[in-house]
Amino acid sequence: MLGDNPPGADNQQETKESPLDPNWICGFVDGEGCFSVAIHRNPFVRRTRGWQLGAVFQVTQHEGKRGVLERLAGTFGCGAVRSKGPRSSVLVYSVSSLHDLEERIIPFFRAHPLHVKQADFDRFAGVVGAMLRKEHLEPAGFDRIVRVAYEMNAVGKQRSRSLEEVLLGSSETIRQAPFRG
Repeated sequence: MLGDNPPGADNQQETKESPLDPNWICGFVDGEGCFSVAIHRNPFVRRTRGWQLGAVFQVTQHEGKRGVLERLAGTFGCGAVRSKGPRSSVLVYSVSSLHDLEERIIPFFRAHPLHVKQADFDRFAGVVGAMLRKEHLEPAGFDRIVRVAYEMNAVGKQRSRSLEEVLLGSSETIRQAPFRG
């Protein structure tokens, strides 16, 4: 009697790659990963003075190492691998779904602490929790989350807008600034 696989079919158990070691993942993310809170202009969001927040976990790598990012996506069971830009040779594995962050990413890094980026992860996990509770939709919660976001990743030095500009955004600023979502 023949088995379930047709003749010549690959045995999936033999071709399936072994899971990535959690300690390796932590080291890799410590070097190539980022836990961040994106702050984008969105003039349609009036409750937060025209700003929109988005939590995202990312890992970057040169396009020649795409397989590593795909294995991360497979290990976590969520997220996507995409190009960093039309002319970039860098790929990004990213997870921005609050549900996936809460259910998959945050529990993994709570069980397997980081060394270099632990403080940013702790802040990030707090922001995700606050966003799931919809605190970012109220002015006080929005301001608190923005302040936390600016404390992350080298104290917000890479941000294109100052903390004050985001916190003090006015309807005049919203009308003049183009949407760059």
